[in-house]
Amino acid sequence: QVHLVESGGGLVQSGGSLRLSCTASGFTFRDYAMTWYRQPPEKEREWIGGISLSGGTTTYADSVKGRFTISRDNTKNTLYLQMNSLKPEDTAVYYCHVMTFTTGPSWGQGTQVTVSS
Repeated sequence: QVHLVESGGGLVQSGGSLRLSCTASGFTFRDYAMTWYRQPPEKEREWIGGISLSGGTTTYADSVKGRFTISRDNTKNTLYLQMNSLKPEDTAVYYCHVMTFTTGPSWGQGTQVTVSS
């Protein structure tokens, strides 16, 4: 029932920007904190950051701090990840994630971000 759909990925040059979106359904979006993860090729999935229910609090991994910004629009059931100053090491499949008390962890299918040198 929980359904997360990431979009907005693509190919960008180093230093460029992208904004990813995650559209959520199947649960009360506004009642849950949301997180972003990414998985580079042949590497483990990495936590990027999270956002509180109303969007008032965000936290980030050191690797993206100062470059990435998480936001949400609870009226649209949508989570965002604004990525600036992209680096080749940001190349990964990006996933949004939610942990609900009834369904457990849920992931989207991911969206590919590729950053060229």
